[in-house]
Amino acid sequence: MNANIHGLMAEFETHGQLLDAARKAHEHGYCHMDGYTPFPVEGLPEALGLKPTRVPLLVLAGGICGGAGGYFMEWCANVVSYPLNIGARPLNAWPMFIPITFELTILCAALSGFLGSLFLNRLPQPYHPVFNTPHFERASIDRFFLCIEAEDPKFDPLATRAFLNGLNAISVSEVEK
Repeated sequence: MNANIHGLMAEFETHGQLLDAARKAHEHGYCHMDGYTPFPVEGLPEALGLKPTRVPLLVLAGGICGGAGGYFMEWCANVVSYPLNIGARPLNAWPMFIPITFELTILCAALSGFLGSLFLNRLPQPYHPVFNTPHFERASIDRFFLCIEAEDPKFDPLATRAFLNGLNAISVSEVEK
């Protein structure tokens, strides 16, 4: 295997062709591949065999931490640090803590979702080998691409190229590192 090859990239005209190609590649045993499209294609992650994302769990954890932290912050300020008993109200008057607790829950959930998405997607990524592929700039306009990476255990340059050509691709090109 050539150490300078990142993988092989197939170009398709429609998202249906890309979905069919991704399904066939996954059924054929390829597991290290990615699809590039100008708009979200429903069913593509499943066709590529990708695992579900962990972002919802990160958002839940961020929201719980934000809500608990907001409530604890107010409780410490009103009960421990400055216990002022005005009008015989209880020090731990939870109804007045709700607005700040709610706001911090939403803020921390949104921040953890945003930062978690960036981290899990390994962004920002100013350079990726597929950027140098011929016609790849059309991935943001009107073309659909499937890249089978060289790190895939089933990857063989000749067999993989023949497989991608058999999927009615417009072109199949080599992606160099």
